[in-house]
Amino acid sequence: MSLPPNFLDELRARTPLAPLIARKVRLERSGRDQKGCCPFHNEKSPSFYVYDDHYHCFGCGAHGDAISFIMQNEGAGFMEAVERLAAEAGMQVPKPTPQAAEAERREADLSEVLAAAAAEYRRLLRLPQGASALAYLRGRGLSDATIEQFGLGWSGEGRGVITEALGRQGITPGRMIEAGLLKATERGPVDYFFARVMFPIRDRRGRIISFGGRVLGDGQPKYLNGPETDLFSKRQTLYGIDLARSAVRSGATLIVVEGYMDVIALHQAGFSGAVAPLGTALTEQHLAELWRISPRPLLCFDGDAAGRRAALRSTELAIRALAPDRGLAVLALPDRDDPDSLIRREGAQAFKARIETVPHLAQTLFDMLADGADRATPEGRAAFRKRLEAVARSIEDKSLAGEYRAALIDRLYAERRQGFQKAGPGKSSGQKSPHISLPRPAIDTETTIGRRARLLTAILLCYPSMLPDLEEAFGLLTLPDDCARLRDSMSEWFHGAQALDSADLLNHLTSSGLRDVADRVISLFPQHTPETDPAAMAELEASWYGIYGLMNLGWLREQCAEQSRRWQEEPEPEVWNRLVSLTRALKRAERGEADSDAVF
Repeated sequence: MSLPPNFLDELRARTPLAPLIARKVRLERSGRDQKGCCPFHNEKSPSFYVYDDHYHCFGCGAHGDAISFIMQNEGAGFMEAVERLAAEAGMQVPKPTPQAAEAERREADLSEVLAAAAAEYRRLLRLPQGASALAYLRGRGLSDATIEQFGLGWSGEGRGVITEALGRQGITPGRMIEAGLLKATERGPVDYFFARVMFPIRDRRGRIISFGGRVLGDGQPKYLNGPETDLFSKRQTLYGIDLARSAVRSGATLIVVEGYMDVIALHQAGFSGAVAPLGTALTEQHLAELWRISPRPLLCFDGDAAGRRAALRSTELAIRALAPDRGLAVLALPDRDDPDSLIRREGAQAFKARIETVPHLAQTLFDMLADGADRATPEGRAAFRKRLEAVARSIEDKSLAGEYRAALIDRLYAERRQGFQKAGPGKSSGQKSPHISLPRPAIDTETTIGRRARLLTAILLCYPSMLPDLEEAFGLLTLPDDCARLRDSMSEWFHGAQALDSADLLNHLTSSGLRDVADRVISLFPQHTPETDPAAMAELEASWYGIYGLMNLGWLREQCAEQSRRWQEEPEPEVWNRLVSLTRALKRAERGEADSDAVF
């Protein structure tokens, strides 16, 4: 029976080799790897080495992966070994169906189409028509060897170039559509990429599965990834993964950056363990792939506000799965720097020094959570401590969760102690410490600020389905006491809710003793927006952001800039819709027209 290569790849990736072999062989650490006496021949001194994804005996030459080990050590057949390992990994062995055979044939066919396209793009880059693209790559500091290593190319200036070139090889438009090279339109198939520098995207085996393209000049989107296909999924693919796997086995640091050019620049500078997600935030699938390669990958995102937020989101996603043998590190870059620009300015040795001195994740996490947090008031410090404790509790490994909680809270107390010490002895009792201030006066229920805060709270009480997108922004506001208590209870409910239903939320508030408070706040909002009407809900979201902008205009401007950047890199409908909503809200807020009377 022939099994799909992607199934076998996944099976090997899910089977840690050292623990499997350690059931039969006593292993000891040897640098980054492990060694022991070979189970396949008699020896007294260890010559059997176990690496991340294969073993090798320098005495008898035995070599293989997890499947090979079961076969050689236990005399099992190939399918018997596969079925046993699949059962341990929680995977289902594909049945030998005609559909499975057809899927395997189709994937092989798409690979051939993409390989042919890659060859054509490389050829075009070296022709006179590719001169501007080649000049761009060289202008970014890339050598000809690097351009060749990554298979960079040029799509041609206009539409129809790849269709004609592959058509001469007998490749039909239908096959090109399946491969993501063409897209179907009312006027017929047209090239997906044109007038773009081309970046082949490979899977972990080095097989081309899609392309990314960068437009020259001011066109939009600046970067464009191929569409989802049977071979390609953005949520599972990391650019540069094929090169990084072998480099990390040789001792390179696995570095996660934001884009193609950062990956390529780092490789050229000697940091060959660099990878990047493809126009999307890191996903759980990405993290699982990273941890298969290295126990402590390093995030190195851009040094701007968007890069810092992306690093925090990725860290909070990863932290649940941390374990004693599965960690993470974050390298914070200077403002307005990315890895490419930093290496150009400081040099590879300086960048290496930054990597070698990167702080532990607990320290970095504290700094990221502290950025913008109110730690000057008792209320702010209490809220910040709750957030630190919540992040630590989210780690599923309870012993590690306790260690992180201790590290984070100890850092918080250390800052407090330093604050008191700076005040110095002998100060008069009337002189305030710089870390202590009187509570802010309560916000009058009739003030404009109070009305806006209650209106924002009321909308979320009535439409909790908006919380996934709005919770972060809502959590940044200073609210009247009644809204602050509702927000805390809503957040508690939201993170444990099975469905985002208003009635269920109100039941939760009833059990929390806040139903009367919620009803008074809801009375400010005349509900008339059906959740089944996407246009009406989009208008409501824009209105919410517009009111929010009157209270926190800086955050709204940052979100508009970040969403605009995302649209350039990921031209998806949901990204565009959010950009439209935020832009409309910003215009309202800047004109001061987003108050409740103007919106509702």
